[in-house]
Amino acid sequence: MRKLIFGMNLSLDGYVAAPGDDLGWSVPSDELFQWWSDRVATTELALYGRRVWEGMSSHWPTADQQPGVLPAHAEYARRWRAMPKVVFSSTISHVDGNTRLVTGDAVAEITRLKAGDGGPMDLVGATLAAAAMRAGLIDEYVLVTAPVLVGGGVRFFAALDSWVNLTLVETRTFPGGVVLTRYETRR
Repeated sequence: MRKLIFGMNLSLDGYVAAPGDDLGWSVPSDELFQWWSDRVATTELALYGRRVWEGMSSHWPTADQQPGVLPAHAEYARRWRAMPKVVFSSTISHVDGNTRLVTGDAVAEITRLKAGDGGPMDLVGATLAAAAMRAGLIDEYVLVTAPVLVGGGVRFFAALDSWVNLTLVETRTFPGGVVLTRYETRR
C-alpha cells in the first residue's frame, strides 16, 4: 500500500492562502525552497486539486527556460515536469505534460491509487485534501508554518467528523522562523 502525504505551506493561524488566494506571505527561503525541491524529486506521484494545479502549471513547465532563472528554480522545474501527476477537477477538460486528469470521484480514485504498489504520493491542494481527510486516507501531514497571521482564506485542515490522532515524527526550523512539523496518522 502506498503512503499518502498532505503537505503545504501555511500561516500560523492555519491558512494555505490568504483572502483573494494571496500567497505573498509564503515566499520560501532558499533553504526551504531546496527542501521542497528535494521532496518533489522523491515523490512518485503527486495528486493535485484544480486551483493549485492551475498555479503550478502556469509557471513550472517552462520556468527553467526563462532568462535569469536561478539554478535551484531550474532544477525544481525539471523535477516537477518529470514527476507523474494526477489532477482532480470537474471544471477543466485538459492537462499537459506528465499528467493525467480525473473528473470523477476523487476519494474513489485516491483509494484505488493508494491500494497499489509504489512509493509515496503527495496530496497538493486544501480542497482535495479535505475530501481525503474526511475519508481517513491521509497517512502523513507536513506543515510548513510561516510566522504570520493572515486572518482568513483557504484553511489547511478540513472540518472532521471525528478525531485523527497523530504522532510527531520530525521538526525543523528554516530561516525567517518557518517551522516544519511532520506527523504520521496513528491507526
